[in-house]
Amino acid sequence: MTDQKSNNALKILTGVLAVALVALGIYTIKFYNEEKENKELLQQEKAVIEGELNDLIVKYDEAIAENEGLDRDLVAARERIVVLRDSVQDMEANLAVIARYRKEVNNLKAEKEQLFRVVDSLSNQNQRLITEIDSTNNVLLERTRISDSLQSQTRTMGAKIDRAAQLKVSNLRGEGVIERNSGRLVENDRTRRVDKIRTCFSLTPNALAEAGDKDLYVQVYNPNNELVGDQIAVQHDGGVMVYSASTQVFYENEELDVCILANTNSEKLIEGNYKVMVYEGTNLIGATSFSLR
Repeated sequence: MTDQKSNNALKILTGVLAVALVALGIYTIKFYNEEKENKELLQQEKAVIEGELNDLIVKYDEAIAENEGLDRDLVAARERIVVLRDSVQDMEANLAVIARYRKEVNNLKAEKEQLFRVVDSLSNQNQRLITEIDSTNNVLLERTRISDSLQSQTRTMGAKIDRAAQLKVSNLRGEGVIERNSGRLVENDRTRRVDKIRTCFSLTPNALAEAGDKDLYVQVYNPNNELVGDQIAVQHDGGVMVYSASTQVFYENEELDVCILANTNSEKLIEGNYKVMVYEGTNLIGATSFSLR
């Protein structure tokens, strides 16, 4: 009798386990399909962002060809878009990354509308001026005076736009380093021996940029697209951004060498390709990558 009860209990337990395994299998398949669908949607959104950035680049190319007077401002804006486009192409899509880039694309679109309004306004004013100058000598003299005034206003406006131009970086590189007891840092590309991630670059000379204190930030992403560093959350006008490390420098319009150290977590140091992005405030001014073994 006891053996029969044991057999019945075993059969019941086996049935319960079988049902649980079937349920687990269904849930696993459903989760896999949802994850696959989410990845496809993120890739589609990434492609849309790349397309919008490429469209912006084309529009700036056309504007640069037609507006020699403001080509310096247009070229600077176009270069920022190219940097962002290249960064999007290299970045693995996830929800946080897509949201950040979508915000930056919207900011670039707003900047484009404002800059193009200035270009159109100046173009229309110059066209009206040319038409009126052709009427009589008196009008010619008067419009010459107006032209000089407009040129002065244009130079003033150009100077304001130039002062607001972004900083640019050169010789950007990222690398793993070992910190000796003496404080000396030695480059190393082995994950088990890396103490910190060092990002070094040069702020290029720019007489048109506004001198003063500049808040610089670095984001370092490991091959799993995880942020490496101190997780520094900074409140900006458009929301909160999280960085790996930060520093403040005093920029005097001349070339300035900068290195920023990000602390590491052994759990996030894995073999593969790491992405590094440098910001001035919320403005992305440089991106690169490096590898650890």
